[in-house]
Amino acid sequence: MAEKQILLNAFNMNCVGHIHHGLWTHPRDNSSQFNSIQYWTELAQLLERGLFDGLFIADILGVYDVYQQSVDLPLQEAIQLPVNDPLLLVSAMAAVTQNLGFGVTANLTYEPPYTFARRLSTLDHLTNGRVGWNIVTGYLDSAAKAMGLSEQIEHDRRYDQADEYLEVLYKLLEGSWQDDAVVVDRQRRVYAEPGKVHKVQHQGEFYQVEGYHLSQPSPQRTPVLFQAGSSPRGQRFAGQHAECVFIGGQNQAAVREQVKQIRASAVAAGRTADSIKVFMGISVIVATTEAEARDKHAEYLRYASPEAGLAHFSSSTGIDFSTYELDEPIRYQKTNAIESVVKAFTAKDSGWTKRRLLEQHALGGRYPVIVGSPQQVADQLQSWIRETGLDGFNLTRIVAPESYADFIELVIPELQSRGAYKTQYAEGTLRNKLFGHGPRLPENHSAAHWRSPANLSQSNQKAHLNHAVLNLL
Repeated sequence: MAEKQILLNAFNMNCVGHIHHGLWTHPRDNSSQFNSIQYWTELAQLLERGLFDGLFIADILGVYDVYQQSVDLPLQEAIQLPVNDPLLLVSAMAAVTQNLGFGVTANLTYEPPYTFARRLSTLDHLTNGRVGWNIVTGYLDSAAKAMGLSEQIEHDRRYDQADEYLEVLYKLLEGSWQDDAVVVDRQRRVYAEPGKVHKVQHQGEFYQVEGYHLSQPSPQRTPVLFQAGSSPRGQRFAGQHAECVFIGGQNQAAVREQVKQIRASAVAAGRTADSIKVFMGISVIVATTEAEARDKHAEYLRYASPEAGLAHFSSSTGIDFSTYELDEPIRYQKTNAIESVVKAFTAKDSGWTKRRLLEQHALGGRYPVIVGSPQQVADQLQSWIRETGLDGFNLTRIVAPESYADFIELVIPELQSRGAYKTQYAEGTLRNKLFGHGPRLPENHSAAHWRSPANLSQSNQKAHLNHAVLNLL
């Protein structure tokens, strides 16, 4: 049986401190140069040399002000603050690469779908179809207040809004322009056939849109759809929309169950189980020998800030861990933050205390860390794939760009020698590279319904009724 090839994204953010907090102080780390375009273009070229499938760029609106009810520590330790726009990086990186994909995060709660659809189409054109969108709905009260709301919208309600948002986007991206609308006929002086460009008329609960999509069809039309919610409501959303799902996990049994549930959600939505690629966040410290890798790990630990990692985690859960004694059990609190994370760390008899959380964040973050020689790292990566059903990983940076350069130099050749990693890129768009079925969303995806112009102006009552029924299941 052929070895399953591992998919790989570099996990990064347009900021100094992303996952492994405190490591910006390491003398070999250059993340403080994130405001420079050269920082990003050189990173993109490095990743393409390593045949990475994509650069997954996280983002956040708002600030991490839950820990100590203050923004002081995030400012001191650059805990995803300052943070710049991720979409504006893509054009420059695309110009210096040919195959690397770009997964950009954008919060739909604060992005009008009509203008956002144009931004997606523009990037898809400029990259020749190498763009993905990481769909998020937000979880910070600080973002809600900055955007004019009194508090964050309730968790499941955000997904109701997201369902309708995606429907509007599908109408614009998939249905407004027919494939053969653009003719560029100089003799007739016709660039686009008027009868093949259709007005979108959407009157819904959250959005009212009447207009034509402003961009002609891009290579993928809809970018590759990423999503990261692991709550029951988030998984139902993923089953309906996502092509790639990003999960966290500390042990193989729990990850195996998550993967199983995600694939089941796709089947429940009328898609196949393999319609979704599942990625897990992971960190790797590798050197030529295990002893050298252990020494490097110990060196990194001297620069890491466990407390900064805990401050980040406080906002992820909505729980101010600064109020807990070191050995006091973490109690469940109803918040509008990341629901699946809150429940995992506050479950009865979970045993989590502030001391344990600080120990988990020893390297400034809480992702699984693999430390070892190239052979040992490859063994563990393959074990995760075989034992859980994962398709790939989002590889964090610990020291930038050293973490990626080490992985490319040492681990990639080892995986390739085992047949577990590609030796060249596939042709075509990001979607085709990942799935091998062409540039567009498949017919069994919910977006396909809106490819017919007749569906664009129909009453939304039936669609909303269907959503309501799904939400009750």
